[in-house]
Amino acid sequence: MQSGQAAVEAAITLPLTVFLILGTFQLFLLLQARILTEYAAFHAVRTGVVKHGDCEAMTHAAIATLLPSFARTDSPAALGAAFREHKEDQYKPHLDMGFSGDIVWVARSSPLLGDISPTEEEDFDDPARYQSIQDVVRLEARIVFWYPLRVPFADWVLTRMFLAHMGLRNYTGADPLQPVRTAAWTRGRNAIPLGAAIQQELLSRVNRREYVFPLQATHVMRMMTPPRPQYFVTQNCPPTPEAL
Repeated sequence: MQSGQAAVEAAITLPLTVFLILGTFQLFLLLQARILTEYAAFHAVRTGVVKHGDCEAMTHAAIATLLPSFARTDSPAALGAAFREHKEDQYKPHLDMGFSGDIVWVARSSPLLGDISPTEEEDFDDPARYQSIQDVVRLEARIVFWYPLRVPFADWVLTRMFLAHMGLRNYTGADPLQPVRTAAWTRGRNAIPLGAAIQQELLSRVNRREYVFPLQATHVMRMMTPPRPQYFVTQNCPPTPEAL
């Protein structure tokens, strides 16, 4: 009798116990990725200000910074191999646990397309040429890192919680943490605001059972080289949607 009661109690509490262990591990990895995203925004903008706003260079800088969060980078050789595999800004399903799609989006708030002149000025970086702070050309970019949640079970549960908190999809099925009751994970009052493009992409990946979290960071820096029109054919760096 007692052994049967213990087995029932263990069956009820085991999912929650497993989630506490795996969920804590996944949240620590998410925090690490968040820190790397902040640095990736800085690194992308720092690269752009010295390379005339070159989108390819900015995207490569961001990817190189983010690689430790989803690829093997424990040696120079491994880091080089990981960068070669991902420099096209695409997850590789055979390398990345089945994940696909874009790794990072780079959206630029400034300079705007209409403000870019094709002239090349030798004294562009000379502070004496600026009459006021408003004359300074800045490069401002927002990074969206599609961070892959890679811890089994925790990725599924956390994704359901995130979607409910963001107001994208309620979950009212069987509670995976306490199977004896029904979950009531619905939009909270302080829902995380997301743009339409990010919402659509997030739901698309979840529907493919690719559990990701869109980490975002912004950085701004004074341009040290004049922005060139060929690097601003679009405001945002491909494949980032222009509506972002």
